[in-house]
Formats: sequence, C-alpha cells, structure tokens
Amino acid sequence: MPVRKILVIGIGAGNPDHLTLQAVKALQTVDVFFVLDKGSVKQELVDLRSSILAEHVTRPYRWVEGPDPDRDRTPTDYVATIEAWRRARADVCLELLSELGEDEVGAFLVWGDPSLYDSTLAILDDLAARGETFEVEVIPGVTSVAALTAGHRVSLNQVGKPVQITTGRRLAEGWPSGVDDVAVMLDAKYSFEGVDPDTWIYWGAYLGMPDEILVSGRVGDVAPRIRELREEARARKGWIMDTYLLRRT
Repeated sequence: MPVRKILVIGIGAGNPDHLTLQAVKALQTVDVFFVLDKGSVKQELVDLRSSILAEHVTRPYRWVEGPDPDRDRTPTDYVATIEAWRRARADVCLELLSELGEDEVGAFLVWGDPSLYDSTLAILDDLAARGETFEVEVIPGVTSVAALTAGHRVSLNQVGKPVQITTGRRLAEGWPSGVDDVAVMLDAKYSFEGVDPDTWIYWGAYLGMPDEILVSGRVGDVAPRIRELREEARARKGWIMDTYLLRRT
C-alpha cells in the first residue's frame, strides 16, 4: 500500500551554498514543498527558499503555503505558550498535508538543521499521534552555530572541555554549571550583558546571508556595539536571527 513520505530538509543558516549534496539529491524527489508563511516582514526568508528550488530542482513540483500562527512573545507561562503554538502550527500543517497524494513525497525546508531549535519534527510527531500516516526522513543541514564559529574562525569548544547550547532566557537565570563555553540562541533580551564583562563573545546575525554581521571581543567592550547593531538591523529589515558563543578563558 502506498505511504506518503515527508522529507525534513535542513537548508543551512542562510547561505544557499550551505545546501549539502544529500539535500540537493533529496530536493529532486519532492512533489510538494510545504511552507509556513510568516508574513510580509519575513518574505525574504520565503524568497530564499524559492531561489534554492529554482537553482536545484528541475522536475515539476507544487508549492503549498499556510499561515504561521502568531504566538505571545512575552508569555507568563513559556512552556504552555510554546506547546499551544506548536499545536496551532500542527493544525495548519495538517491542512497542508491534505495536498499530498498517497504515493507522493512532501518536504519542509528547515533553517539550519531540523534537530536544533526547530519544531517541525515535533509537529510531525503530533500529527502521527492524531492518526496521520506517513514516513519521515531527515536530511541534516549546517546549523547557525556552525555558521557562527566558521564566520569567526574559531572552534565551538576548548580542548577537552564541554560546550552547552542554550537560550537567552536560560542564560538570564545564570551561567550553566560545569562549562566554560556556552552557545546561545533565541536571545531578544541581551542576556549576555549580565555575564562577567571579561567573558569573550562571538556574535553573529543573518549568518551566511549577504547582510551577515559579525562582532567579537570582551563582553565589557563590545556589548553596547552589539546592541546598537542588532537594534538598527531589526529596524531596517523588520526581523533578525542571531546567535552567539560565550567563552570563559
């Protein structure tokens, strides 16, 4: 019996050249590409996906969009808010999957790598729990963390030492125990301003994209510059994606 197949393809942090050979081959097997539309402010992200397909896909395909639900950016219960948001996204994706025939292949193009701070796999698990039947294959991609360290020409960890990946929300609660290297994502509150000013920071925004911005130095020296650059870029483009590595030496 034919079974629908869903590919979750990591497309890198923003540079079209981040696409792996495995990803390029996978794109050529897809009948339907699914996109959650984040509105006109982030149209640039949709356009980048379109350019990737225009360059690498030669077979006919369909492009199906659905609205990405809004979520509360200042919730009182963060976990509950994210769970509700993911359920709402799953509802939209359920509608999108109705466009996929039983013997067809569908795909979600995921920024960075599907395993790192992305909800697509959790959404597909939700749909499977609701009784939807499909096979899932994950194609890894270049993460924003990898693009960050490559841009700054540094390693993610120090010799023989662990590294932790966390969020700005968690960093604001205190430096993680047992590590000297912390990669931080999803920080809109400038949590790095609260760490020891002698900590070294490697910061980057729009990694891999033409508008890429990189700053490094002692937190005490460069924190004001990072805040200024981030606020200016967000005001100019209407959105920002950034991450950074903190290192205690």
